[in-house]
Amino acid sequence: MAGWVVALVGAVMLVGGATTWGLVQSQLAAENITVAEDARWFAGDAVDGPLTAFSQADIINHHSLEMSGGLTYAELDREDPLRATVMNGSFLRASLFTSVLAFGVSLMAMGVGATQVLVGTVLARRGSAG
Repeated sequence: MAGWVVALVGAVMLVGGATTWGLVQSQLAAENITVAEDARWFAGDAVDGPLTAFSQADIINHHSLEMSGGLTYAELDREDPLRATVMNGSFLRASLFTSVLAFGVSLMAMGVGATQVLVGTVLARRGSAG
């Protein structure tokens, strides 16, 4: 019986992870963001997954640092007119990195869930054979 419980919990994790992945992907795609043409990776692609989100966050950082002469938001003088633009870039990057994190946690939940389904099924079959 314990094997089937482990497998059931794994199935729930697998479905939950896949559902979360799909939800994050659809919400990110709905924003209609395109990776900047000068990005190192995925230039011109739609931002709808962890790699394109990371690539867009990377190029936003590059643009912000280029605009500010290499200074971050915290390093800019409070009166610097660029500070608000760099702050917006920082917020956009944080938002994109949050989606990258959500994709990673979803993938981990799916992996752990799949492993639990396999282990639980093996345990249940061995328990019924013995």
